[in-house]
Amino acid sequence: MLDRSHIEKAIAKIEALEHELANPATVADQKRYRTLLAEHQHLTGVRDGASLYLRLVRDYDDARQILDDDAADADMREMAEAEAARIEEELPEAERKAMIALLPPDPDDSRNTIMEIRAGTGGEEAALFAGDLYRMYTRYAETRGWKTEIIDASPASMGGMKEIVFSVEGDDVYRMLRYESGGHRVQRIPVTEAGGRIHTSAATVAVLPEVEDVDEVEVAPDDIRIDLYRASGPGGQKVNKTESAVRITHLATGLVAQSQDERSQQRNREKAMRVLKARLLEKIREEEEAKTASERRLQVGSGDRSERIRTYNFPQNRMTDHRINLTLYNLDRLIEGDLDELFEALQTHDIEDRLRRQLTS
Repeated sequence: MLDRSHIEKAIAKIEALEHELANPATVADQKRYRTLLAEHQHLTGVRDGASLYLRLVRDYDDARQILDDDAADADMREMAEAEAARIEEELPEAERKAMIALLPPDPDDSRNTIMEIRAGTGGEEAALFAGDLYRMYTRYAETRGWKTEIIDASPASMGGMKEIVFSVEGDDVYRMLRYESGGHRVQRIPVTEAGGRIHTSAATVAVLPEVEDVDEVEVAPDDIRIDLYRASGPGGQKVNKTESAVRITHLATGLVAQSQDERSQQRNREKAMRVLKARLLEKIREEEEAKTASERRLQVGSGDRSERIRTYNFPQNRMTDHRINLTLYNLDRLIEGDLDELFEALQTHDIEDRLRRQLTS
């Protein structure tokens, strides 16, 4: 059984945190203020999530005292026995919810996100599929009230996207989209196929949490090279007469980020820098996580782009997520951005994994 002292200690910290958050000196230190605020929100969630569990435990203790009291009359003992039986039935689920509330939050959950979609094997059909994925995610973002903005795009000659990089801003963006990194495979009859044969194509998706001001990701002017060029459209044709597109290369790592969607060179530079910082942050974390690679591989949202995570089979209207062995027969709705059922299943699986690791550690 869950040790309720863990919950009580967590709840006891709420008042002290509220006192510190009200301190003007804390408010002036924005980095510390945001850290304490996030901790306060987590502990408040612990209190709310564990309230039923704590009440059931107290009521169970009261019922057991009556049952252990030889002086208790028959009616009281009968009521206490019924109460104890009811609580024993409800307690496991309440305990599970309390343990979920105790799981430490991921500080990245509330971050805005940069998504990169690239066509893989399959030629023009792969580019069409990459375009479908982009539309799927942007339509889902619309249902959540999120804002999306293209940073860089390379349209294909027959439609779709050879590559597209875009930002997503809103509440809990990374928490919802983090599981999408990896290889996506499509099975369908391409529009370019005269014989009606089913082809298999692929695209890769990367989901990067955006760098915030509190992050230690410094990019000095001497660390980068900036190249200017004209924005291009399908087939490489130049669509701008001025060199407004920007490519930034990080010299030490070789990481490259570019933006050509804006007519303003300054706006393209700002967008490219956002992408570069996100990629640098990802690289730093990959190096840190390499030390615990075995645990990282167990996580649903590990972000390994070489891993084939999902298959979209259009003839059978089927989507299969290979990481959690989930198959849904509503691909027509999923591809239009109706992703709630899928994302809920991924989150539930991730939580169960984390609970198992917590219980066995």
